[in-house]
Amino acid sequence: MTARIFQRPKNAMQSGKALMDDWILEFVSAEARRPDPLMGWTGSGDTQAQVVLKFASCDDAQAYARKHGIDAHVQSTPPRRLKLQAYSDNFR
Repeated sequence: MTARIFQRPKNAMQSGKALMDDWILEFVSAEARRPDPLMGWTGSGDTQAQVVLKFASCDDAQAYARKHGIDAHVQSTPPRRLKLQAYSDNFR
């Protein structure tokens, strides 16, 4: 089993930063998704792809992965850049 550990990005539709402090352990899908012949919905037989675990810190997520023998890769969070500008800059 392989998994990825990452920090949830900021929601683009809202200005708030709620739920950004959580670290997520998400399993990588082991088989490709395919359309169901009857309904046409996409799916797979891999149930691990549906599991999403939340942790307070990256170290907690890595410790959980080590304890359960999960090969986990940590994706670093890109630095947050602030674009500071005055309201009058919109009219230049």
